[in-house]
Amino acid sequence: MAEQTPAAEFEDISSARFDNPTRIDNKWLPLKPGTQFIYMGTVTEDGETIPFRLEFTVTDLIKEIAGVDTVVAWILDYSDGELVEKEISFYAQDNDGNVWYLGEHPAEYEDGNFVTAPTWIHGFADAQAGIIMTAKPEVGSPSFSQGWSPSVDFMDRGQVAEMGQETCVFTDCYKDVLIVEEFTLQEPGMFQLKYYAPGVGNVRVGWKGSDESQEELELVDIIQLDPEAMAQIREAALQLEKEANEFSPDIYGRTTPMSTSNN
Repeated sequence: MAEQTPAAEFEDISSARFDNPTRIDNKWLPLKPGTQFIYMGTVTEDGETIPFRLEFTVTDLIKEIAGVDTVVAWILDYSDGELVEKEISFYAQDNDGNVWYLGEHPAEYEDGNFVTAPTWIHGFADAQAGIIMTAKPEVGSPSFSQGWSPSVDFMDRGQVAEMGQETCVFTDCYKDVLIVEEFTLQEPGMFQLKYYAPGVGNVRVGWKGSDESQEELELVDIIQLDPEAMAQIREAALQLEKEANEFSPDIYGRTTPMSTSNN
């Protein structure tokens, strides 16, 4: 039996080519501007299971990072009905079809007040972009870095666990489902499970092992936003970028501003 290729500590984005990086049509993670995914489920906090809602919107904004145009996602997390996080995050697809993750600004809130934001952007403070979804996932392939930023302890990894599975959520029953285990080497035995349906994307989130949050989410709606709704989200994302510049002047404040076009 051939020896398995060892996993790299982080991915080498310099070896990837990005001719049309904002067209993200990976079979397992298509990100089309104007699409909003709504997830609902539960998380465990201090031993108590509470309702959780996540809204993931693909905006029409673009942010250039290290010479690569990225698609901007706008993400809202609600715990027991209270907004606990607003996030802008950045994705790009290379010529081979891998979807890269180039950073994030996740603003955390408590009782309506801003608390902190563990921001990381590829190329700043030793942060390295990662791959959030490979072009051709295979069971048994090495794990891959989804991003590496020691300054904020972001060192998430992914590994294909299963393929050809079935799962049913509120929106539909899906076949040929891909399951990716996400973990960090610093917390062995804790795994978040992401279920991806072809042509749709992430449809379920689960857990295994000693993951204390025990997050369980399922896709409950896919919405194609109208121009008015898109404009509102665009405005909110741009406002969060202004706050990111103020909170993180040495990292986010040194990046290229978001825009609605490549120009």
